[in-house]
Amino acid sequence: MAGFNIAVTGLKASSTMLDVAGNNIANSSTVGYKSSRTEFGDIYTASVVGSGSSNTPGSGVTVSNIAQDFSSGTLEFTNNNLDLAINGSGFFQLDDQQGGITYSRAGAFELDKEGYVVSKDGKRLQGYGLDDKENRLPIGDLAVTQKEYPPKATSDMDLAFNIDDREDSTTLLPNYDKDKAGSYTYSTTVRTFDSLGNEHTVKYNMVEQRPEQEYKKYITAPASDVLISGAPAITVALAVGVPTAAAGFAQVTTTAKGPTGNNQEIWRLQDPVLKDLQETDPRIFAVEYYPDGAGSGELKIITRADSLEFGDLVVTDNAATPASLVPTATDTTGFVSSNEKQYFEFNAANFPTNTFNIKIAGVDIDISTGTGGMSAELVALAIRDRESDIIEANPLIQSVSWDADQGTNGALRVEYKPEVTPGSLNSVSVGVFDDNVSQLFAADSVAGGALDAHFTEPGDNSYDGVYRVYAYLNGDEALDLGKANDPGNGSATEPGPILIKFDPTSGILSSVNGEEVRTGAAVPDLLIKGADPANPNNVITLNLAGSTQFASDSIIKASDQDGYPKGDLIGVSFSGTGDMIAAFSNGEELKIGVVAIASFENQAGLQPSGDTEWSATLASGGALMNPPGTGLNGLLRSAALEQSNVDLSAELVKLIEAQRNFQANSKTLETLNTVTQSILQI
Repeated sequence: MAGFNIAVTGLKASSTMLDVAGNNIANSSTVGYKSSRTEFGDIYTASVVGSGSSNTPGSGVTVSNIAQDFSSGTLEFTNNNLDLAINGSGFFQLDDQQGGITYSRAGAFELDKEGYVVSKDGKRLQGYGLDDKENRLPIGDLAVTQKEYPPKATSDMDLAFNIDDREDSTTLLPNYDKDKAGSYTYSTTVRTFDSLGNEHTVKYNMVEQRPEQEYKKYITAPASDVLISGAPAITVALAVGVPTAAAGFAQVTTTAKGPTGNNQEIWRLQDPVLKDLQETDPRIFAVEYYPDGAGSGELKIITRADSLEFGDLVVTDNAATPASLVPTATDTTGFVSSNEKQYFEFNAANFPTNTFNIKIAGVDIDISTGTGGMSAELVALAIRDRESDIIEANPLIQSVSWDADQGTNGALRVEYKPEVTPGSLNSVSVGVFDDNVSQLFAADSVAGGALDAHFTEPGDNSYDGVYRVYAYLNGDEALDLGKANDPGNGSATEPGPILIKFDPTSGILSSVNGEEVRTGAAVPDLLIKGADPANPNNVITLNLAGSTQFASDSIIKASDQDGYPKGDLIGVSFSGTGDMIAAFSNGEELKIGVVAIASFENQAGLQPSGDTEWSATLASGGALMNPPGTGLNGLLRSAALEQSNVDLSAELVKLIEAQRNFQANSKTLETLNTVTQSILQI
């Protein structure tokens, strides 16, 4: 009887259903496991009798397929960054290094001794390597091969701050001192790193420009020589109340206001005596004498703008027992202007054809014109070649140059430093010492006389919102921020302060080291030299964008630099798009690879191969590899594992169903056996 075979197929199918449900229940806690279900098909032996009819009862049941459910399981978060889960579709690709490629949803990975990312059974996770520009390389084994991160010297620095507009610059100490907080308005320190990874600091001191003033003390001079300050003291010979050229004085022919009225005769102390005096006491700017015509007069001593107090400046007579001379009046007249420029015009009609000597601010210059004369511009350029000597002898001068656009034939331009401005229009002496004076200088008609400036161009007399910025390496060594080097031709710089300016009406940064900050344009960068002791050629680019001068507390609004020391590997993490990121002890991170996710045209065609892994088959098609989050691939979750998608309640119900089916098929066998016994007993 066929019924016995039919009942047997039912028993076999029920047993398979029990096996599948039992396997699901057994793997209900297996990471990445996908539940299976038993699919049945009936068995018929076709025997057609007549059209559209059949008289066969069927041959039983068969297990047509054990299908897997690839729906995602619940994500459970862990404390291990190497635990990975795919939030969506896709599979991890694993390589066993023996030619076997499998696919898995179980993302419990770890690093082996060689730095490869491997599964629990040692198979290597596949992904994209990256080159130096983070371009993806062909798919291969993902590995962490960089165990340390080399140091990087600081090359870019951003600093934004607010300086309190309510700060009063007149309360600052008269002499700037980097070690005295009362001599600067605001200070901040930023850390940097050299090329070997050593940490340093750059301290910025910002000094608001004081309203420029010159303090003049008038002293009733005796009918004798005087001694002025210093060690050793400098003797100024007055020759019984009348100064002499031999003592270093020269008569100034311009009018000026002295202590007793206008249009007084003025004698001014010249180099080299003045230079010697300034070396003994650098606060002194100038010394002038106003004779009264009666054998005496007024001695005027002018101090620099940034040294408003005389302090230990002592003026005594030259008697056997010197007595201090007491100031009789003090004048606080402001300087002419900051960045004052003076122009001296040449007469180009007839230059001398022989060798002659000129003197600019105490510096002698020999000029050989040769046959045929020399143009005014070439004479000026010859003077320009001695610019450094002129500046060295006169520290108030910033530059000496030729300006072809001034006057008829051009003019020699003398520009003063913005920090210290001259006290008069005649502080620079330009003279000629031969018989051809009238031929060389149009404004001078006296042989050997000093040439006054043909005209003076005032500078900016407003100091509101103007700051000198100093920088120091480790709080001690002055740094080069771009201050024009003497002679200030723009091609070289030296350590020292640069100027920044804020618009007094808006508090917005308006100028950086002489470069205008235009609305909506980028703020000019400053180049810091000397801040890397390990590599003197390293230059740091400093940007002050966002800095302001508002009436609020002085604060740092932003501070950043791109240097760091050497770092050791402390961990690996993954982004949602599969980026494998190595973290180092110096705070830096490095993207070292990208996880590859496999997808299939027919994932139901994958062949289970154990260890919650599958192999590709002809039915599934080849793997399509792409990063997470692209196409239909799910995103990657680090420090998470996908749990089994087994529904225990459903599996227990399936056990009941399989048991019932088994019992029913057993009953079929029992019934058939009874029928058979009955037949045998007939």
